[in-house]
Amino acid sequence: MNTNTPDHPCGGCAFYDDSVWRPVDACGLSDLKRGFSRNSLAAQQVLYAQDDENRGVFCVSAGLIAVRTHHRDGTSTLIKLAYPGDVIGYRSFLSNARHKTEARALVPSRVCAVAPRNVARIIDANPGVLHGITARCLTEIDGNHDRIIAASVSSNRDRLRNLLMQLMQRHGQREGDRLCMHLPLSRSDLADLIGVRPETMSRLLRQLKEDGTLTVSGREIAMVTAPTGQPPETQATPLPPHRRPANRPATTRSGADRMPAPPDRHPATTSDR
Repeated sequence: MNTNTPDHPCGGCAFYDDSVWRPVDACGLSDLKRGFSRNSLAAQQVLYAQDDENRGVFCVSAGLIAVRTHHRDGTSTLIKLAYPGDVIGYRSFLSNARHKTEARALVPSRVCAVAPRNVARIIDANPGVLHGITARCLTEIDGNHDRIIAASVSSNRDRLRNLLMQLMQRHGQREGDRLCMHLPLSRSDLADLIGVRPETMSRLLRQLKEDGTLTVSGREIAMVTAPTGQPPETQATPLPPHRRPANRPATTRSGADRMPAPPDRHPATTSDR
């Protein structure tokens, strides 16, 4: 935690070093303070609704926020999970448009916000802030690009296993040779994150249960792990963006659980983060 910037609203935050507000100098600090707010959200409380007017740029400082799009037929698609250190809502600010997504807390959470009028003045005085927000946009685009590639070169089963391990690393607790967690999202949301239909998700979970990779009881999930902390069938973890082997085959695998998801399940552009 940074303790050397007591006058900066984010100075005591564990994520200050990577904060988009870190470049704010003395000239912009008064605007940042005036527009800054810190809000606690209960589980299932909405931070902003789809089609709401923009109320600023939001930084998640604790908890877990689901960013999703609602469709006219009453269904919805989970776009991403926002964890502490993530910034959301900036697409709406940059485009001066209404939010295209909803942001809702899945667990008790804390979010810091800077009002749009203050953000505009801060950017005018500190261009580095806009550079930081732009970098977040590019990271989102790269992440969506990686998800599309993963859909074509990895089986649905492998992508689900990797997603569950990522969730375990954030929400799980070790109990002997198992990692256990209360799943913070629904199975339909899991399906959205790997780009498959809910019925396919049910089949994939059943396959992982049958091969001994995990046990499931409602939202309680346990995974047997190898000494490295990975499921016994796969020791490899997804490589960070731009570090995948260049000679990795890019062919689509066959089989019902290896087909890439329909395009509408893989947003390829930066949404309302």
